Amino acid sequence: MSFTEQLRQENHDIFERIFHHPFVEGIGNGRLPSESIAHYIKADYEYLNAFMHIYGIAISKSSEREDIQYFNEQVNFVLHSEVHPHHNLCEYIGIRYEDLQGYALPPTADHYVKHMMYHAQMGGLGEIIAALLPCPWTYLEIGRYLMKEYEPDQDHPFYPWIKFYAESEMQILTDHLRSRLDHLAEQASEKELRRIRDAFRKSCQLEWSFWEMAYTCEEWIEGKAVDVK
Repeated sequence: MSFTEQLRQENHDIFERIFHHPFVEGIGNGRLPSESIAHYIKADYEYLNAFMHIYGIAISKSSEREDIQYFNEQVNFVLHSEVHPHHNLCEYIGIRYEDLQGYALPPTADHYVKHMMYHAQMGGLGEIIAALLPCPWTYLEIGRYLMKEYEPDQDHPFYPWIKFYAESEMQILTDHLRSRLDHLAEQASEKELRRIRDAFRKSCQLEWSFWEMAYTCEEWIEGKAVDVK
């Protein structure tokens, strides 16, 4: 069993909870509150901006030209390809994509970004990949789960979203990150492996929390600041 196969097995419980989250199931059955979709897009747009910055840090910590090229290509993928599922959701709720950009991150998304940034700044390349990997991996499996469970056709309102994440491009992306992490894990110390496992599991947990944040339209607590003298 490879290292990433071990990670998947260790976090099977979280993957299963993600598949059965009401937001994910709502994508499958074609019934989701418009306000939850809008909340998701607002947060995910800013999250993906942060994701590209993490790729940039990964480039700065890469010693191999192949890694530099790969992370650079992934920035391009986020910029030009991962907008397509967002457009599908925007069309469903009848709101322009541009009108859902530039919003502050809700608490969970803010925490997720800072979690990834911490591991990117404090860890090596293996730790960075471990923090990034649950995002594409869970989306790949979500797409395939929804394809199998709901068998959507082109008349399904979220067919483009499901098809995008279930297709081979996400498999290639995930497989490359897994392969690179497997290789780096072979060279890692026990201390480094513990940090890698911790980064991966927390990102899995935060993936579930991101769906929950969107579904419940989580916001920061409003209140008047207390003037301390």
